[in-house]
Amino acid sequence: MEPSPDATVFIVDDDAGVRDALAWLLRSRHLLSEVFESAEQFDAALRSRPAPNHPCCLLLDVRMPGMSGLALFDQLIERGLQAAMPVIFLTGHADVPTAVEAVKRGAFDFCEKPFSDNALVDRIEQALQRSAEVLAQHRQHRGLQVRLTELTERERDVMRLVVEGLPNKLIADQLDISVRTVEVHRSRVFDKMNVKSAVELANLLRSLG
Repeated sequence: MEPSPDATVFIVDDDAGVRDALAWLLRSRHLLSEVFESAEQFDAALRSRPAPNHPCCLLLDVRMPGMSGLALFDQLIERGLQAAMPVIFLTGHADVPTAVEAVKRGAFDFCEKPFSDNALVDRIEQALQRSAEVLAQHRQHRGLQVRLTELTERERDVMRLVVEGLPNKLIADQLDISVRTVEVHRSRVFDKMNVKSAVELANLLRSLG
């Protein structure tokens, strides 16, 4: 699958030669990039703008003066950003064990310098696809939350019992309302939540955790 046209690759490396080479490589593959010479610079830029709402990934050098790539990665984890912004570490040979450990903690991958252009771009495109999938899940989650807020208190009561598997008669008894009223509320819940069955509704709510 082709990356989204607005997908962005963030490059954070203190070596200007590496930054320029990576930016050129990405331009040659029609991928947008932004370069940063330090983790501090990238962190400041990230904090000054809204959370990314388009696919993106981060090429991050492990060792840099000041804040290390690993310290920045820890901050992204704490702020819940690394899922929508997959991190590919750029490492020297001595840093490979450290990079492997970072992958175990949620980094997308690592590439050892000097890296294969084709292999790196392949992983970047896969990381951007992962980012797109995570962002789509986030949008779906927000959409479901909005739909839930549109339910009345009584519709929420009916929904809870429908999901528990109770038939309309028992729901009516528990809520002290008529079966016909339950049917009306049930229909409205299904319409607002855009589902056609109790099983589909239960699965939808389960996806919200």
